[in-house]
Amino acid sequence: MSLPLAGLSALVTGAGRGLGRAEALELARLGAAVVVNDHGQPGRDGSGAASAGPAEQVAAEIRAAGGTAVPHTGDVSDFQQAEELVASAIDRFGKLDILVNNAGILRDRMVFSMTEDEWDAVIRVHLKGHFNTTRFAAAHWRERAKAAGGAVYGRIVNTSSEAFLAGSAGQPNYAAAKGGIVGLTTSTALALAKYGVTANVICPRARTRMTEDVFAGLRQPEEGLDPLAPEHVAPLVGYLAAPAAAGVNGQLLVVHGGMVAVIERPRVRARFDSEQEAFTYDELDALLTPHYADRPPGETFAAAEVLGLGRGDKAKGAPA
Repeated sequence: MSLPLAGLSALVTGAGRGLGRAEALELARLGAAVVVNDHGQPGRDGSGAASAGPAEQVAAEIRAAGGTAVPHTGDVSDFQQAEELVASAIDRFGKLDILVNNAGILRDRMVFSMTEDEWDAVIRVHLKGHFNTTRFAAAHWRERAKAAGGAVYGRIVNTSSEAFLAGSAGQPNYAAAKGGIVGLTTSTALALAKYGVTANVICPRARTRMTEDVFAGLRQPEEGLDPLAPEHVAPLVGYLAAPAAAGVNGQLLVVHGGMVAVIERPRVRARFDSEQEAFTYDELDALLTPHYADRPPGETFAAAEVLGLGRGDKAKGAPA
């Protein structure tokens, strides 16, 4: 079989279970040597004692299939531990080529009931965790590019969520973190392009420990692959990590159940110019109030329609 990632090394965070596990297995199947990172806490809210078990099990699974993998249990939300994690990949394999950020937790609650700790914990693990590993991987690639006098190989695949796109009402912390990850990704894509590094972000939908409540009512098929299996997501991560995706940078893609949707960047829907030096309240009232008067009730900047996408559907404006 083709091994597009042969000779490359990868680091996958949150790889002990669910999506991260499937992604680590796919990268190894495509030829990459993998650092399997997972802090190993049993609770999906980040509770419980850390454990080496999940990372070690996935690394062993990769090795049993003939691949190369080492486990790591560092906490990506800790700046120093994230530095040590990236350094461990470089020390073990001589360089780091691919970074897949997937680690995360859930602490769902409506915004009027959310505690400070529930907010801080989710932002810390998701958004700060993505930043921490990205910061040290980016420094590594920049140093290598300077030493080489030209571009090097680098790939970042970050994990956002449809909760950000659709504005999940019961997940203000999670939606905010996932939106922040998109901003981090596009900024990183522009900053690192000159070094040969790409950064992209996916919004996956899968049946995992974190989503067991969301998809509890959707039964798995008796035969064939579950449409919500993480294995539907992993091939896209493998592609974005590969040389073939060199021209894909700063992009947002939704993926699940045999479907990939390329999300278009925001466009200006309407523009209003003041007829004076500066707007007045009355002028804005005269322009904006009629503009919004005919909009559908409840319509916001959120794109809830992405939740209705499925295999075989065609998004508005998508190529036939």
